[in-house]
Amino acid sequence: MVVTAKLGCQYQNGFVPPREEEKAAAAEEEEESDGMAQLPATGTGEERDGSPPDEERQAMLPDVTVVTEPEGPQTRLYPQRFVVLAVFSSYSLVNAFQWIQYSIITSVFTRFYQVTNDKIDWLSMVYMLVYVPLIFPATWLLDAGGLRLTALLGSGLNCLGAWLKCASVRPSLFGVTMLAQTVCSVAQVFILGLPSHVASVWFGPKEVSTACATAVLGNQLGSAIGFLLPPVLVPNIDDMELVGHNISIMFYGTAAISTVLFLLTLLVFKEKPMLPPSQAQAVLQRAVPQDYSYKQSMLNLFKSVPFVLLLISYGIMTGSFYSVSTLLNQMITEIYQGEEVNAGRIGLTLVVAGMVGSIICGFWLDYTKTYKQTTLIVYILSFIGMLVFTFTLDLKSIFVVFITGGVLGFFMTGYLPLGFEFGVEITYPESEGTSSGLLNASAQIFGIIFTLVQGTLTTKHGPKAGNIFLCSWMFLGIILTALIKSDLKRHNINSRIVKCEAVAEPMESPTEQSSVILINQSSAGDVAVDQSSSRV
Repeated sequence: MVVTAKLGCQYQNGFVPPREEEKAAAAEEEEESDGMAQLPATGTGEERDGSPPDEERQAMLPDVTVVTEPEGPQTRLYPQRFVVLAVFSSYSLVNAFQWIQYSIITSVFTRFYQVTNDKIDWLSMVYMLVYVPLIFPATWLLDAGGLRLTALLGSGLNCLGAWLKCASVRPSLFGVTMLAQTVCSVAQVFILGLPSHVASVWFGPKEVSTACATAVLGNQLGSAIGFLLPPVLVPNIDDMELVGHNISIMFYGTAAISTVLFLLTLLVFKEKPMLPPSQAQAVLQRAVPQDYSYKQSMLNLFKSVPFVLLLISYGIMTGSFYSVSTLLNQMITEIYQGEEVNAGRIGLTLVVAGMVGSIICGFWLDYTKTYKQTTLIVYILSFIGMLVFTFTLDLKSIFVVFITGGVLGFFMTGYLPLGFEFGVEITYPESEGTSSGLLNASAQIFGIIFTLVQGTLTTKHGPKAGNIFLCSWMFLGIILTALIKSDLKRHNINSRIVKCEAVAEPMESPTEQSSVILINQSSAGDVAVDQSSSRV
């Protein structure tokens, strides 16, 4: 008797049923086997000895349906990916340095330009303000114009803003320095959304999270240098002419480095490698360009409840970091008068510890793929770190502030690449630049609100009141993160998960076993055959 096996293989494109010609062949073989069973026991010696001939042995085999898993597209990793990552991280570093270089020495610039503290705070907040309306055309340009064009705009505008600052070193030219900082803030729009995109386009699935963390690391390192160098290069002295000279040195040095990095971007930054680095990228690159709609992509993201929850929770955490970074000098100097240099060093400690946290989190994600669990744990630890920093700030021990600031930075700054990568996972196959851009826009909005409110609370009621305000919002962020449904879509594509279901139907005899054969052909050409009743 013959048993026909029905095999269903669940791919991304749905159910693949048996073909009609296979069913017809099974019926013909069944008729042949019945006819062979009625023949007399005569024939060759092999037949008389009890060994059936080849035809009969073939007819006795169960009918099977064979499904071959198609060979995946070719992928390759190129050494050039490290050069692209290094150049991007470097000009992102300079952009972050220009963001924080004013606010970390607020007292110096208020005296030099003869303006109030809030005017200097706006030199930092303009980065956040400009980002929100420009992120939408910037992400559209990334999708329509490509990675190279976006990188050139980011690096070029960063260079232009740096040179404009060199023309603003006079007490009456605060408007020029504000214009220059605005140009740098526009450059930031074309920088902050790229880490996950650069990592996905150039790096393989086992290193993509580490690459994203490294790209974010460049921006964090720029903030760290921004906390460290300005207090050293521009000390708080009474001679305003010497202060102006020191500011010029800082501005011209930044402009020279920005120019070199723009030229490097022009020379080495390519759109994408010749072959994709991962199966997920191969799927995206094979997609028909006409099918892509930026508007529809945005709608898909806002319809995704997990992404909306991440959007809010990421904005709260990163906005809190922006607020603390902007107001750190004011918080420290209000309790520890004359400690501008140590305020910069505490900021450096906060960011350097966060850089270590970012790299560790990147390695951990590449190894475990536990995106939600890691994000939630780091969020909780950031909240605890903020509480400890808040209630130890006024202990009159600068050493304790260094320690608590380092702990806070390790988790709070380490969260940034986690949010990027988690967002890409739950929104695949939507553009990495679009999801990252929206996350950054949320961070800028919360950053502006938090900086204004915390700055007011710090001025009127002291640093503790402002920090408690941030703690309450971070607690809300923990709840929202816990509610996110973790669906790792990109990881599933890279893992090439194929679910197969087999259902056997006996034709005549209930005692015969069904047979299912699945041939899985790997890229190396190996073939594995699996049967329900035996293993070949």
